[in-house]
Amino acid sequence: MPTLAGWHVEMEFTEDGHRTNAAALLRLADGSEVRARGYAMRHPSDPEQLRVGEEIAGARALMDLAGQLLQKAHGEIDEATGRHSYPLTA
Repeated sequence: MPTLAGWHVEMEFTEDGHRTNAAALLRLADGSEVRARGYAMRHPSDPEQLRVGEEIAGARALMDLAGQLLQKAHGEIDEATGRHSYPLTA
């Protein structure tokens, strides 16, 4: 029977003037945590749309999180095999 695994990413947003900041936190089954940040900046002449700023900042934080997870996984592959692996980047 397959083993099910799941991850929950916690995401928090803050607004500071025209800037939206996102902080992401992922707790992995091995007990480690991966933290990432992203931001979005609204041009002063653009209308205020909090959701859009959160979506952009959140997406950037998740992209950072994905990159860190790739590095972590390839580090574990390298350690287990004694060879250097090459992560593909998006």
